[in-house]
Amino acid sequence: MLWIKAWHIIFMVTWFAGMFYLPRLFVYHAMSDDKISHERFKIMERKLFYGIMTPGAILTIAFGFWLWLGYGITGGWLHIKLAIVLGLVAYHIYCGKLLRDFKHDRNQRSHIYYRWFNEAPVLALIAIIILVEVKPC
Repeated sequence: MLWIKAWHIIFMVTWFAGMFYLPRLFVYHAMSDDKISHERFKIMERKLFYGIMTPGAILTIAFGFWLWLGYGITGGWLHIKLAIVLGLVAYHIYCGKLLRDFKHDRNQRSHIYYRWFNEAPVLALIAIIILVEVKPC
């Protein structure tokens, strides 16, 4: 089971790396004003979302589910963690929507919005680590 836990953590780090970097790319994309930059950001965003973030998310959830079944983990902390993970899945899906908006040149948000948007995964990561390691409830 320790191998499963290790893979869960590895893919969680991969998923979070994407969730930290993609909104940062959105910041720069929203600030750019030339076609070459826009096209470059579209490529970077697409590769990050589909090549790193989405596989990381799927494998994090798969290995997490395997851990849950294998260890029979229970507790109030787990329910809260799973609620946060559902929020992260919603965040991930919304990032995909934003990616499509940028792809079709339909972005309506400023770089300031994306700077604030970029902070949500940080708060989720802090909460999840505290819940898993401290198990306050």
